[in-house]
Amino acid sequence: MVLKEYYWFFEKALSSHVCDKIIKLAKDRKKEKGLIGGLKIDKTAKNKLTKDQKKYLDKVRKSNVTWVNDQWLYNVICPYIQTANKNAGWNLQIDWFETMQFTLYKKGQFYDWHCDQNDSPYNYPEAPQFHNKIRKISATVQLTEPEKYKGGELVFDARNKMNGSKNILKNKKFLPKGSIVVFPSFVWHKVTPVTKGERNSLVVWSLGKPYI
Repeated sequence: MVLKEYYWFFEKALSSHVCDKIIKLAKDRKKEKGLIGGLKIDKTAKNKLTKDQKKYLDKVRKSNVTWVNDQWLYNVICPYIQTANKNAGWNLQIDWFETMQFTLYKKGQFYDWHCDQNDSPYNYPEAPQFHNKIRKISATVQLTEPEKYKGGELVFDARNKMNGSKNILKNKKFLPKGSIVVFPSFVWHKVTPVTKGERNSLVVWSLGKPYI
């Protein structure tokens, strides 16, 4: 898909009070190690990741996450995704939102190049809201004041598929607390290593029917 807009941005969309409320909500819940799509985990084993899996994961992603699905969060954030979908001209069909992921990046933590869209639709016949759907649109909510950390930049790759060259897109306007960046889930992006302090963000994925 050729895109005119690789992302749509809302500066300081959420108040500092709402951001702090999200942080408190998430930090009161159990933290997990941030994983990557396609990593097969044996949930019956005491050690969920094999040694090789841990080694590979550490090269790609280091972060901690918690999960939140409080309805008021969807009421606040999801309208921005709908607006971005229209205003950016993507007009992608979406009809469901996954559980939101609160991500905590401390010094030395990062998430290398990746896209949020899997290579096949979800296969959950017991959950029709997910079954045979794919991630269409992602959103990242910036929850931390930019002066409280260094590094941790959200960067996009507007890759030219004709020649494979990269076109790195980053913008300091992403940094203000409460800002929301919305983008198609197939767009490649990364979070650079945090070199000082701590960065908190909230990630939201919207689902829809496969393109074909």
